[in-house]
Amino acid sequence: MITREQIPAVLDHPVYDAEGNKIGSASHVFLDDTTGRPDWATVKTGLFGSSETFVPIHDAVVIGDHIEVPYPKNKVKDAPNVDVDAGGHLSAEEEQRLYDYYGIRWDTAGTAYVDTGDRTAAGRADTGRADTGRADADLTGTEGPAAGPGARAGRTADDAMTRSEEEMHVGVEREQRGRARLRKYVVTEEVQQTIPLRHEEVVVEREPITEANRDAALSGPEITESEHEVTLHAERPVVETEAVPQERVRLNTREVTEEETVRGSVRKERIEADLPEEERGRGDEEPDR
Repeated sequence: MITREQIPAVLDHPVYDAEGNKIGSASHVFLDDTTGRPDWATVKTGLFGSSETFVPIHDAVVIGDHIEVPYPKNKVKDAPNVDVDAGGHLSAEEEQRLYDYYGIRWDTAGTAYVDTGDRTAAGRADTGRADTGRADADLTGTEGPAAGPGARAGRTADDAMTRSEEEMHVGVEREQRGRARLRKYVVTEEVQQTIPLRHEEVVVEREPITEANRDAALSGPEITESEHEVTLHAERPVVETEAVPQERVRLNTREVTEEETVRGSVRKERIEADLPEEERGRGDEEPDR
C-alpha cells in the first residue's frame, strides 16, 4: 500500500507490472478526499508518454527506484479514459468506471479495498463515496483524513500548508566538439636574389713605338693584311635548390574557461486565502498596540 509519505517516491518514477514489464512513468497521484490516502496514479504510456491512464495503487509497492502494481501492462494501457475536473478531482461516476474496469469494489465501511477476482464485471459497493483529488509533487504531510473536497496531499495534521519552489542546479558535461589535424602540402613561390656576374670586354690599347718595342714592331712584313682574335668570357647564374629543415610543428590542447549564462524555468507554489467579504483587507491593517 502506498502511503502519503511515499508519494514523492512515486511521482516521475517508472511503473512496472508484476511480471517486470515497464508500463510507463507515474505522473500524478490522486488522494481519497475522505481518508486522505493515495488512491489512484496516472501513468504516462505510449511513445514519448503521449497517453496517460489511471491505475489503482492501494495494492502497489515501492521497490527500489520504481513502483510495482498487481495489474498486467496491457490492462493498464487499455484502461478507459476519464476526465479530471479543473480542481484536479475525479467524479464519482468516472471513478466507478475505473473500479468496474479493474474489478475492484469497496467494502461496506468504505475504507478497505476488496478485490473480487473478476476483472471485468465487478462493481463497487458505495457509489456515493466522495470524489478523489490529485496530490501535488512536493509532499510533507502525514497520512490521515483530508479536510474535504479538493484537499491536497501537502496538507498536514495541524492544518498548515507547505509551499515549495523548484531550484535550478546547473552542471557541466564534457563532450566532443570536433577534431583537428596537421596536414603538410607543397606550394611554389617566386623568389629573387641579386648576385654579381663578371664578363670580359674588348679594349683596344695603342702604344707608341719606342726603343723597347721597336724590334717586335719590325719583325713582320712591312705592309700586309692580318687578323687577331681574342676570346671573351662571361659568368652566368646557375640555380640549384636544397631542402633545408626550418621548424617542427605539432598539435596540442589547452583549456580555456569562459563565462556563460544559463537560463531556465522553475516552478514556484503560491498560497492565497479565499476570505469572506467582511474579512478582506483586514490582513493589511496594523494591529493596535
